[in-house]
Amino acid sequence: MKAAVMRAPNAPLSIEDVTISKPGPREVLVRLKAVGVCHSDVHFWDGNFPAELPVILGHESAGIVEEVGSMVSAVKPGDHVISILSPFCGTCEYCLTGHMSVCHTVNREQFQRQPTEAPRLSIKGEKVGQFLNLSSFAEQILVHENALCAVDKDMPMDKACLIGCGVITGVGSVFHSAKVEPGSTVAVLGCGGVGLAAINGAAIAGASRIIAVDLSDEKLQMAVRFGATDTVNPGKVNAIEAVKELTKGGVHYSFECVGLKQTAEQAYHMLRPRGVATVVGMITPGVNIEIPGIELLATEKRLQGAIMGSNRFRVDFPRLIELYRQGKLHLDDLVSDRIGLEGITGALQNLKDNKGTVARQVVVFD
Repeated sequence: MKAAVMRAPNAPLSIEDVTISKPGPREVLVRLKAVGVCHSDVHFWDGNFPAELPVILGHESAGIVEEVGSMVSAVKPGDHVISILSPFCGTCEYCLTGHMSVCHTVNREQFQRQPTEAPRLSIKGEKVGQFLNLSSFAEQILVHENALCAVDKDMPMDKACLIGCGVITGVGSVFHSAKVEPGSTVAVLGCGGVGLAAINGAAIAGASRIIAVDLSDEKLQMAVRFGATDTVNPGKVNAIEAVKELTKGGVHYSFECVGLKQTAEQAYHMLRPRGVATVVGMITPGVNIEIPGIELLATEKRLQGAIMGSNRFRVDFPRLIELYRQGKLHLDDLVSDRIGLEGITGALQNLKDNKGTVARQVVVFD
């Protein structure tokens, strides 16, 4: 198959012929139809997070099942599927208590091939790293069946792929992680793909006031289309003071969708007493968040993290598709551009440069 291979940080990805293995007992071979380019890919491409090289990045994908292993029961050839980077084992404490999204942090090896087995991906006999057990910047993926969800075949693939990361991360953090109540107030810091999805989720949840916070006026304009009632540009005003003034004391819920120490701390300080700040962005390893301890005690504010929207993806994905069909989930507006494999390096650079008109660039295969 053809794939976009990363061989060095910040270097252009090379389109190469990659050998992909046949499915093992619980593995599924999927021919991809659409792949979103996510800011999480940028964090690894630019070296901010470590990656095994060479590697094929990409993780926000949708396609059609071509072949399944002998023990696979979740999907069958011909099924249309969405992938996810947080597979579940179904037997650990976290899965059994309904917290599937953190299963992969404990049982990661279960979803990979072992060193004694042939690699899933290789180039002329050299192993190629499989990014987040997916590696979706390619024509095909070979994954564990519990990383896939079958969906209706009439769902457009260029919209379906977005559900697998950006949308479930943003909307799920609203629905599952924070449990936003109708009539409450919300602030979302960062209006990229995930932030826009969080704004959209807050609108669906019935928040009365949704404040979008971003340095880009273009992104703030996009945020209004997704349900923001107010916008704040921290480059022009003090964001914390502005949010507190708009809400007469602070929001009930805030969502940090940037991945910076400063914005995580701002998200906390925008809260009213008993408010909940949810950190969604990927903060660089080794960076710590500082908040005043006595205030945390006295105000009963909460600071929490959320991985992949605390999802139950095989339940969530069909529900999100139904919300899209009803016109409530604005997936069409998320797609900024459609590109081929050769356009991925440029797409990553656009995200790194924080271009205000970019929400999600989608790789589309014929």
